Amino acid sequence: MRLGAAVGGVLKSETLSDGREVAVVVLERGRHRVELLGIGAATRDWRVQRRDGAEQRIILGLPSVEAYLGNPHYMGIIAGRVANRIAGASFCIEGRRHVLVPNEGRNLLHGGAKGLGRRLWQAEIDTAGSAVCFRRHAPDGEDGFPGAVDFEVIVRLSDTGLSYEMHARPDRPTPISLAQHNYYNLGPGPTILDHWLRVAADRWTPVGPDLIPTGAIAPVPERLDFRPGAVIADKDPDGCGIDVNLLLERNRDPAAPVAELRGAGGLGLRLRTDQPAMQVYTGSGLGGQGSAPRFGGICLEPQFPPDAANQSQFGDIVHTPERPYFQHLRVDIFEGDS
Repeated sequence: MRLGAAVGGVLKSETLSDGREVAVVVLERGRHRVELLGIGAATRDWRVQRRDGAEQRIILGLPSVEAYLGNPHYMGIIAGRVANRIAGASFCIEGRRHVLVPNEGRNLLHGGAKGLGRRLWQAEIDTAGSAVCFRRHAPDGEDGFPGAVDFEVIVRLSDTGLSYEMHARPDRPTPISLAQHNYYNLGPGPTILDHWLRVAADRWTPVGPDLIPTGAIAPVPERLDFRPGAVIADKDPDGCGIDVNLLLERNRDPAAPVAELRGAGGLGLRLRTDQPAMQVYTGSGLGGQGSAPRFGGICLEPQFPPDAANQSQFGDIVHTPERPYFQHLRVDIFEGDS
């Protein structure tokens, strides 16, 4: 399908092998075409028409809708109820310890074995055809978390890119911290090692061998300092990969991008967020999935720091009926120096 059409949205469904119906949404506007799924409110495909007329895919995706029920690398999903890691798969609220089922060693990653990312959401396209609203009711006790929560994610396509508005309304105090988990590859090559990245982050949360923060908040070391901008491979000379939580500058302009990524072919993205931190993951764990080689994509995930459920110095992620959750994320695509 050639891009450049007028604004339009299509909502259809696909039947899974177990008989359940999954929403499949296609949004088109200007030079962009985006496909989203009712599994994990996932962004499955995003294509951009370049100035020379060529179409380029800029995120990684799985080969079938059914594959998103497993999705070991969390491609394109909304991760939660609590994105990233919870140490010991447990936390305390109001003096009561809640014990969850670990899914990464002894810890919890991205909400658990299913979380929000491997469950079905309902979808509704707006009348203008430029946005989709995903909704999911999570019952009390789902994945071990206390409280029932109504989740809503509005994904809106503009002439320049995508925005994600994430809402959560719990019926009692419960930890909530979501993250959008696209893997971006803006270049013509199979990996993102030649991409240039800038991140407005001056501190980080050092971690132990299991990627749980030690509790310290430290100045960002030179090897992880992307404030001036750097080629990713130059920051990872040993090829071990980068998987780090960076704390964004506290006095930054809220309207300014916190991250900029540029591919070798001229496409770039600028990311804006209202969150205090961002996980940068260069895809070292990818591989063996055809279109997703090792370092095949980079995740830029605005969120609260990992283990904030247990470490209050990282911010309060406990939300209540009086204090519902909200996150806004905007990703704009550009070409050349524009």
